[in-house]
Amino acid sequence: MDAYAAVVLAGGAARRMGGVDKPARVVGDRTMRDRVLAAVADAAPRIVVGPPGPVTAGVRVTREEPPGGGPVAAAAAGLALLDPGTPVVALLAADLPLLTRAAVGGLLDRLDADHDGACYVDQDGRRQTLCGVWRVAPLRAALDRLAAERAAPEPATAPEPATRGGRGGAAPLVGAPIRALLAGLRVREVPWTGAGPPPWFDCDTDEDVRRAEEWVR
Repeated sequence: MDAYAAVVLAGGAARRMGGVDKPARVVGDRTMRDRVLAAVADAAPRIVVGPPGPVTAGVRVTREEPPGGGPVAAAAAGLALLDPGTPVVALLAADLPLLTRAAVGGLLDRLDADHDGACYVDQDGRRQTLCGVWRVAPLRAALDRLAAERAAPEPATAPEPATRGGRGGAAPLVGAPIRALLAGLRVREVPWTGAGPPPWFDCDTDEDVRRAEEWVR
């Protein structure tokens, strides 16, 4: 797989870190966001979805609508900037400081004609869905399907406000979980067998950041 794009989701609330700009946290000598962008240096385009801030030259920055609308709304905002002919996109969390080009290449190599995407699984077999690569056409179709499902009114109940991710509003993807987006897609699960720490390791707490720093020393 040669041509691919990358969408990096950097708009999380980081509640377990007190609401800081988590992707801007430094691990080793670089921010987590820059480490993820370096792992997809050969992707075109590279898109960060999140608050405005300094990024590597040539990287496009956009924002989900509304800001803080969750990973599916952010994925939709990123995919909206891709050229129509883009075949594959790496969809990545911005808090993966151990991600490497080799790890991304391993996913691209395993994305075959029988699957819509490939993502790493952890040692317990849990999918790390924001450390994966996906065919753009079925991913866009999944976004359309999920938006239509969530826009349909629920029978005999009052719809929730759109800003809370409920159905029937102007932003049906707000608050939707990634697992709902990927439901129905053919996913190849890839265990990490390479050298070094697991590339899917994400940093949700200060302790996670300390562990990542130990790995990159």
